[in-house]
Amino acid sequence: MSENTPVEPVEKTPLERSRDILSQIKEMQHYSISNIEKLTGFYLEIEDELKQKKIAEKIEDLLDKQHSFNDSVGELISSYENELNRLEEES
Repeated sequence: MSENTPVEPVEKTPLERSRDILSQIKEMQHYSISNIEKLTGFYLEIEDELKQKKIAEKIEDLLDKQHSFNDSVGELISSYENELNRLEEES
């Protein structure tokens, strides 16, 4: 094959595309965990050191929502992994 010969892109199977999506969802979970860690640091500094209780309450509310999101993403990952494993066994 010469350097000038165009390479045909290989079309991914639905299972491969699904695995790519699952990988992206796992990346979202990674960033969610990072957000929780950063917000926790902000919360501690704002409440304990800066004594800004009202802002700390808002961050605490946001932390609760971020935890809920993270839990939901974890459940989605588990369900999707199970489904993809089932599909892989069928093929």
